[in-house]
Parts: sequence; C-alpha cells; structure tokens
Amino acid sequence: MPQAIITLTTDFGEKDHFAGAVKGALYSELETIRIVDISHCISPFHISEAAYIIQNAYKSFPPGSIHIIGIDSELNPENKHIAVYLDNHYFICANNGIISMLTSEIKPEKIVEINVHDNIESNFPVLDVFVKVACHIARGGTLEVIGKPISKIKQLTGIKPVVNPENSQIIGNVIYIDNYGNVISNINKVLFEKIGKGRSFTIQARSIKFSKVYNRYSDFINFDNPKNKRVEDGKKLALWNSSNYLELSIYKSNPKTVGSASSLFGLNYRDTVSINFE
Repeated sequence: MPQAIITLTTDFGEKDHFAGAVKGALYSELETIRIVDISHCISPFHISEAAYIIQNAYKSFPPGSIHIIGIDSELNPENKHIAVYLDNHYFICANNGIISMLTSEIKPEKIVEINVHDNIESNFPVLDVFVKVACHIARGGTLEVIGKPISKIKQLTGIKPVVNPENSQIIGNVIYIDNYGNVISNINKVLFEKIGKGRSFTIQARSIKFSKVYNRYSDFINFDNPKNKRVEDGKKLALWNSSNYLELSIYKSNPKTVGSASSLFGLNYRDTVSINFE
C-alpha cells in the first residue's frame, strides 16, 4: 500500500537549504513517503498569499494527503502549532489565521494543538516538529496522540468582499499577484452572479475599467480574423480564472520585459477592485 502524500508550502525560497533539509528529514523518518512541493516562493510571512495557493492546490490531491505549511511558523505564546483534519485532508501549520482562510465554506472535522514540543528541541519547527507530526499521520497515527483537541482557531478578518445594502456594488481587494503579474481579486463568480443577476456592470481598479468578463483567455481572441490581423497581445482583459476568482490581466504580457497587469495598472496586494451594477 503506497504511503500518503506530504506536500510542502513555504516561504523558504529556492536559494537556501531549508526546503531541502525538510525533505531530507521526511525521508529519514519515512523512506517510502511521497513528497510534493506546492510552492517555496510564497512572499515572506504572507499568510493570505499562501492560503490562496493552498486553497487552489490541495483539492487536486487524493484524500488523506498531508499538507505542511511553513509560513510564520515560529512557536511562541501567540503562535501555537496546530494539526487540522479538513475536507479529508490533513494540514499542519501555525495557528496564525491561515486555516481560517481555508474554512470559510468547509468546517474542520478535527483540530488539535500540537503538544510534542517538550520532546523535541527545535528552533526550526517545520524541520523538527511538523516533520514528526506529518510522519506520525502518514503511519496511520491519530491527531489526539500529538495534540489536545481545540474548537477554535485564530480568525483573520478583512479578507472578504463587501456588498453594499442596495446590492448595486461589490467592493473587493487584490489578494494575489501571480507569476505573470496577473492581479487576482477576492471576488468570485458565485458572488458576482448572485448580486449581479445578469445586470450590466463596470469593474474598476484605480483608473482601469472593464465592462466584460471572459471565461477563458482564448475567449478574448476573435478567431474569425486572420491571424496576421489580430492585435490581442498587450490588451487588457478581465476573466474568471481557473479558481473562478476575478482576474485582471494583460494578454500575453511579460513582467520582465513589457510589464504586467500589476505594474501597468499600478495594482498591489489589498488594493481595491470594485464592481458597480447598473
């Protein structure tokens, strides 16, 4: 029977030894384990960025997968460690609010505050504590053995879009900027359709406006025009990305050469994106 998959999401970057050391420790504990990197390029201590990536990645893994989240994980009286069973997956992380961002629609079935620290000397908890907990779970161990059950986790606020009382406006924020410089907001398609009810609309972010949202990048292209007469590159567009969040983009832009939606629109994390319905 194959071992469970353990995934890693951290802000360690690719230069230092940290990610490699964690993998080595996992293999030392359990040689047959399967390790998958989700990302080690989270912006330092950026909890909401990590939550967005994990939220959109973990569902692709089989049930029973174990997800180590190494973001802002130093143990202190205000930043305890937890293990959570949620949506048939296990998550090991600090109780810093990141799990609250994954549980807005799905409630955890079990949460424990990890209490094995007395037996482990560590100033690198992802390497020492999280690895031990992950391998314990992978061997079939229960959460109660490595922690005491708790019912509440730290909540992060200010991360949800706001709808005005007249249902004529959604005010959201930029929650992520991807590798292409595309700007992702916290407004999803379900909320848009629920509030919009088919009405015409204007999306605005700073001085940039959109009146149409595409479902795919290719929907933006008019294939009736000959290829040599199309002028799509560099044009701005709004679309529902693969996670059904509103994304503002520049078609086939390159952040390293001609710029991107983030740089050319002047949009950064937490900047406002609004939709006004007519």
